[in-house]
Amino acid sequence: MVTKVNNEFLDIFELAKNIFPLNRSLTGNGVRDTLELIKDLIPEVNVYEVASGTKAFDWTIPQEWNIESAYLEGPDGRKICDYKQNNLHLVGYSEPVSKLMTLSELQPHLHSLPDQPNAIPYVTSYYGNTWGFCITEIERSKMVDGVYKVHIKGSKVKGSLTYADVVLKGKSTKEVLFSTYICHPSMANNETSGICVLTFLAKWVAGLSNRFYTYRFVFIPETIGSIYYLSRHLKHLKKNVVAGFNVTCIGDERCFSFLPSRNGNTVSDRVSMHVLKKMDPNYKTYKWSNRGSDERQYCAPGVDLPIASIMRSKYGEYPEYHTSLDTLGAVVTRNGLLGGLNALKESVMCLESNYFPLIKTIGEPQLSKRKLYPKTSIKSNQELARIYLDLTTWSDGTKSLLDIAENMGVYMLEILPYLMILEENKLVTLNRMPVK
Repeated sequence: MVTKVNNEFLDIFELAKNIFPLNRSLTGNGVRDTLELIKDLIPEVNVYEVASGTKAFDWTIPQEWNIESAYLEGPDGRKICDYKQNNLHLVGYSEPVSKLMTLSELQPHLHSLPDQPNAIPYVTSYYGNTWGFCITEIERSKMVDGVYKVHIKGSKVKGSLTYADVVLKGKSTKEVLFSTYICHPSMANNETSGICVLTFLAKWVAGLSNRFYTYRFVFIPETIGSIYYLSRHLKHLKKNVVAGFNVTCIGDERCFSFLPSRNGNTVSDRVSMHVLKKMDPNYKTYKWSNRGSDERQYCAPGVDLPIASIMRSKYGEYPEYHTSLDTLGAVVTRNGLLGGLNALKESVMCLESNYFPLIKTIGEPQLSKRKLYPKTSIKSNQELARIYLDLTTWSDGTKSLLDIAENMGVYMLEILPYLMILEENKLVTLNRMPVK
């Protein structure tokens, strides 16, 4: 059984505040700076560079993109959009530009949201050769005819893509995979939250003694990162990964959300629903057809890893999504981050404790001679005895503790101590696999 070790480290919301301002994209120095912050907390993290042009299945690693400065200056000399004030003002992967343009010439390069007039939208063009600015609809409506100065100073050249992972070994070579993406700039739920929660989860798992499973934590740019990672580790992952979670949008205080794996009935799916039913009975369940993050790659045909997603407000389903309104404090809070972290911790503990118990006696064991059956028949004592009897009746070696908990209609971790007492009294054997 896993035991917990106390660890004191940086507050999760403080980490979020440090990560939030950094300009992350598929590549570039913002990603490196983010991974350095993670490495400060988890020294075991390994950081890798993959050269532009490297092939990964059907994809190619793109050029590296970095920005020094970018702004749009109006006819009156006032800066309307300034990358240094908010990195969402610049379309991701914009090419360097320095020119004067009329308003009509400029309009095709502007992006705003009429339905959210106070929001700066998040727009990217990773694999196209273009440029643009994102602006609130209110500011855009104030723009007048005249000559505008467009300034984008940076580079998009052959460089590298940066990602990181850390593998925390357990007694078994079988693995639990956690993955989040590091390619989004200043938005809190998507994806400052995933980076922070996964960092603190890895730190917590590193402090667990007697880990059974090996744990793999992956920090990658979305889509191209997971595709590259799979292209280099697919054989190993298919052989060893028994459960896993794509970690995204996990920092607000709205209800939890669950997106299943493509299979829909893996242990990851079942543990996710079991934990969320306990933590938030009103959690939302989505279908595989609602997918949209890296679960697409981890569960793709030919890969088929058992990866599910536990989220707070699902990507694309909350009003601030992919806009400047997705902020720390207003959307993502300390309590929201801790709630998301706790859901994943509970999932880890369920996986670690998911034994296949086998009763050692023929027929019902005599609990009284082991002082597990009450001497007096009162309601509270009978309920305790019932837990032991229910555990033993289902302990045929073919059912996991998760199966047994669901048959009993209780939370798995609540009956775990009683199972351990049965094991201490040599009434059950705790197996890691079903007994044939």
